[in-house]
Amino acid sequence: MDNHNNPTGHRSIDTAPEQGLSGENSIPNHAMMGHAGMDHDDHAGHSGGQHAGHSTAMFKNRFWLTLVLSIPVVFFSPMFGHLLGYSVPQFPGSAWIPPVLGTVIFFYGGQPFLKGGWQEIKSRQPAMMLLISMAISVAFIASWVTSLGFGGFDLDFWWELALLVAIMLLGHWIEMRALGSARGALDALAALLPDEAERVIDGGTETISTAELNPGDIVLVRPGARLPADGEVTDGSAEVDESMITGESKTVSRTVGDSVVAGTVATDNSLRVKVTAVGDDTALAGIQRLVSEAQSSTSRAQALADRAAAFLFYFAAGAGVITFIVWSLLGSIPDAVTRTVTVLVIACPHALGLAIPLVIAISTERAARAGVLIKDRMALERMRTIDVVLFDKTGTLTKGEPAVTHIVASDGITKDGLLALAAAVESDSEHPVARAIITAAEKAGAPVLAATGFQSMTGRGVEASIDGSTVAVGGPALLKELGLAEPERVGTATTQWMDRGASVLHVIKDGAVIGAVALEDEIREESRQAVHALQARGIKVAMITGDAHQVAATVAAELGIDEVFAEVLPQDKDQKVAELQGRGLKVAMVGDGVNDAPALARAEVGIAIGAGTDVAMESAGVVLAGNDPRAVLSTVELSQASYRKMWQNLIWATGYNIISVPLAAGVLAFAGVVLSPAAGAVLMSLSTIVVALNAQLLRRLKLDPADVS
Repeated sequence: MDNHNNPTGHRSIDTAPEQGLSGENSIPNHAMMGHAGMDHDDHAGHSGGQHAGHSTAMFKNRFWLTLVLSIPVVFFSPMFGHLLGYSVPQFPGSAWIPPVLGTVIFFYGGQPFLKGGWQEIKSRQPAMMLLISMAISVAFIASWVTSLGFGGFDLDFWWELALLVAIMLLGHWIEMRALGSARGALDALAALLPDEAERVIDGGTETISTAELNPGDIVLVRPGARLPADGEVTDGSAEVDESMITGESKTVSRTVGDSVVAGTVATDNSLRVKVTAVGDDTALAGIQRLVSEAQSSTSRAQALADRAAAFLFYFAAGAGVITFIVWSLLGSIPDAVTRTVTVLVIACPHALGLAIPLVIAISTERAARAGVLIKDRMALERMRTIDVVLFDKTGTLTKGEPAVTHIVASDGITKDGLLALAAAVESDSEHPVARAIITAAEKAGAPVLAATGFQSMTGRGVEASIDGSTVAVGGPALLKELGLAEPERVGTATTQWMDRGASVLHVIKDGAVIGAVALEDEIREESRQAVHALQARGIKVAMITGDAHQVAATVAAELGIDEVFAEVLPQDKDQKVAELQGRGLKVAMVGDGVNDAPALARAEVGIAIGAGTDVAMESAGVVLAGNDPRAVLSTVELSQASYRKMWQNLIWATGYNIISVPLAAGVLAFAGVVLSPAAGAVLMSLSTIVVALNAQLLRRLKLDPADVS
């Protein structure tokens, strides 16, 4: 197979210098990266660690069983029957249905909250789990005291206990479904490596596990195969596709003495490679560590609901103590207990448990319809605070594939005629450069010519015969080999093109240069709109790329980008994110390559292009289903809208408590106004309905990237 006919091949034409990976960078083998097949649910992260060890399936299963058990508990509750005006059926043992099933609900459905509350006590960081566990524990004890007839108390909270546990399980289930998995990126990294390698031995090769490779081994890499380890080429030359590491679409030529990286693909020829690094010493191992560290550092942020829950815990605990003391002094111990228990039970409103998860669920759904996948709830919350959006250039702001941008023809031939000749020569090639020239000819309406005798000249270009003339298309290397000089008009144009970092191909007919074309990574039209719209909203736009400064400067100038980081080595991208953060800026990183993964994880918000690599998508908190950078604006607007809804819901939920808790405590008892346990429970349920309806208003938000201006 010649490299010109390979769709992923690359011709050696004059282009801006690529930023390669040094031989010191490497990739881990499967022995080190044994994460594949891990159940993501079992490792779903959560701010504050409140879901540590809990899975989405666990919350789901406990919710459904609790819901089923709650139905008879509620139906046979005298308090609930009194509220709805029906008589609870009486038969032998019917009175024990709520206590027995309520106890099962408390220990089974309430277990995650009881454990979480205990962990929050030990860590001295009260939050949602402690608030929930306090409410259900008080309701459980008070209800058993009432069921057993001790003290003459009327504190039957079995139905309230059942509904509180069911609704909180539902809220956490919804929340867990909205969270991204921190392990996905590491699994995707491991998947880049082949499971087996061909090690060269005397008389041939042997197939062994990649994990068995050692530094110094020689491995055979066949055309189209992935390199099993980092190493140095000892025999052969090939065009290597490093896009999964660099994010750059162009292949690079690797020959004897060059360093190669595991996970990359030899596209056209076989290579013999001496292994130089395995395990923890490799580049992907380093990327893996960076992703893991960055994800860990961003997962410590606390959710709004946790902060509200911490406030309500202290508020309820303080109110409970004051209530008991005051009623003990002014009334009686039974009254003090009744009022205190009522305060502590209704201190955990259902609305608070659903306020954030409902908004997250609806926001996620709205985003998905607009082609935006929200994997991390904190990423959505943080997006509204972003100061700068850092775009990776190739495949994000640009299409990641060459396009003809300029044409120059010598005297006696038109631009369309030049394109027609070049397209005819390239017609038998599937190379990206060939497709770009053919596409340009079709768009220009150039005449279609027939070519015969197609021949690929590795690393130089291609040639064919057209109407008896020999026509070749190639870069400066071909001109040098043939000893040809550019006409002055052509030379002036190509010099300017190369100064801006464009690739140049010359068209040669019967031994004379008759023109040239410039090829550049085509800028997306949507990129201009996205950049301008972000800047109009006060958000700075920066760009990062491994390309040369002149290439980056050209793209930045055309798009009006505020700041550029050029010639950045793949392993250094996350350092640029840290540099921006060091200036006090909150960063959203948009990228698509494996080398973008640490930067995506390090940024306050990582946004992956859906057409990019699995690793980039797994490392990000937000994934754009398509390649439209305008969707970043949609994410900002969704973040702002959902944050407003979160606060509205939290204000309602906590406002309910601020009013109902003092009433339950009896601050207006002197005026004959005392909130009974039943009334408090009803108001709690009504607050949940209000929160749910308010969250539904998010569905009215329009998120269409095409509307960005």
